[in-house]
Amino acid sequence: MIYNSLLKHLAIFSLLLSIASCSVSTNPITSSYNYANPAETIILPDTLREVSGVAILDSTTVSFIQDENGILFTYSLREKRITKQQEFAIDGDYEEITRVGKSVYILRSDGTLFEIADYENAASDVDTFNTGIPAVDNEGLCYDKANNRLLIACKSKLDKSAGDKDSRAIYGFDLTTKTLSSTPVYNFDLKEIKKFAEDNKVDIPQSKKKGKNGGADIKFKTSAIDIHPITKKLYLLSAADHLLFIFNLDGTLENIEVLDKDRYNKAEGLAFFANGDMLITNEAQNKKPTLLRLNYNKP
Repeated sequence: MIYNSLLKHLAIFSLLLSIASCSVSTNPITSSYNYANPAETIILPDTLREVSGVAILDSTTVSFIQDENGILFTYSLREKRITKQQEFAIDGDYEEITRVGKSVYILRSDGTLFEIADYENAASDVDTFNTGIPAVDNEGLCYDKANNRLLIACKSKLDKSAGDKDSRAIYGFDLTTKTLSSTPVYNFDLKEIKKFAEDNKVDIPQSKKKGKNGGADIKFKTSAIDIHPITKKLYLLSAADHLLFIFNLDGTLENIEVLDKDRYNKAEGLAFFANGDMLITNEAQNKKPTLLRLNYNKP
């Protein structure tokens, strides 16, 4: 009797312990992607060593830009090769690309936008728009279909007259009027982002300031953005941090994904297929340039 009673109590204790352990989570959302093991890794040609942006043209074709030359590269995912090159501007610091129908828009770091009206036509017109965005370094660009606008993310802080040093902004570029919003669509506070990381126990190194704990070491320098076609979340890459941030479209931070520093050595490009599959590009640095495909696993 004593032995059976002891076994019974041990079983109950084990069950309670199991339930308790299952309820503990340091990640606020179960990830929809296997970041540690992408479904496919493609080594890109050396011409794309400085690959800085990717846009999806169809299920088997993408466009790349790289941050030294004003060239639009068309690439076949099926054939694993560049199929076309099209010059659209002189050499410059080109950072991101997005597609809107038959047009593609390319962002230069100073905030200038280039529109290729028809990417399938080698003789297509190219229009230039000086957005006047109040930041000297801008790297994020994506299409916000619901609002018929482009989103342009500032990598650097805003000019002193436009905001404080801990502010990180995203502006809207209206595709009807071809003008920039007078105020940011999103204005992220670096202090709040660090607090989120600490509160949710995200595995990020702690910064050291004057010998004291300075909180999570996050620079939050946007290198790419895109809106998820299914969940309608805003995904934001910070290559300098090896981090991927996920926001609601009201600007609320929902999750931070820590990316492997070797696999995502310099993640500069981000795009989604219609089914939710994600593409991330990495500049070469001391490695080969890569294109990673991560399959979407609906929660």
